[in-house]
Amino acid sequence: MCFYIKQTHDNRSLEKRFNASVIDDDRTSITSNYNAFNYPRTPIICNSNDAVIEYFQWGLVPYWASDESIKKFTLNVKIETLTERQVFKEVINKRCLVIADGFYEWQWLDERGKRKQKFLITLPDNELFVFGGLWSQWKDKKTGKLLNTYTIVTTEANELLSEIHNSKKRMPIILTKENEQDWLDNKPLENFRKTDVELKAVEL
Repeated sequence: MCFYIKQTHDNRSLEKRFNASVIDDDRTSITSNYNAFNYPRTPIICNSNDAVIEYFQWGLVPYWASDESIKKFTLNVKIETLTERQVFKEVINKRCLVIADGFYEWQWLDERGKRKQKFLITLPDNELFVFGGLWSQWKDKKTGKLLNTYTIVTTEANELLSEIHNSKKRMPIILTKENEQDWLDNKPLENFRKTDVELKAVEL
């Protein structure tokens, strides 16, 4: 369900592609591969200000949470149940674009998934693209520190991803250049159930 993504472009390339300025990049180390379970900070564009690219933490923490621990359950959310869970329905109009140039999935080679084949999924020319996401801001009551976080929205897998992610048949919502702004403008979720982007899969 997309817990591992790749982003190899530098900030200047991001600014050129999205016509936005990078801010808030205080990372102490630069990596091209992100593991969601490490709760990394990755580049996103929020609908509160689409003129900037900011680095938010993966794993959504709602404003009402007593601590950050909820983030391990909010790395992804299904578009089909988005309006049914309190943690997500409260941020349904806080849309964001999660910037990447690839993600990883594993194909089960047996019924129990003991043998798996890893795949890298990209656009045909390995260019930048975005996942549909939701964002939130949480304040630590003890320190007063503000934490900006996000989650990636998933949907039913298309033909290619159904063959690869054959255990759950899910995939992240991948937006086209034409509907990126529609996502930020909070157009109906139903419009984004299917991914029309051409993808390439490489065995690793």
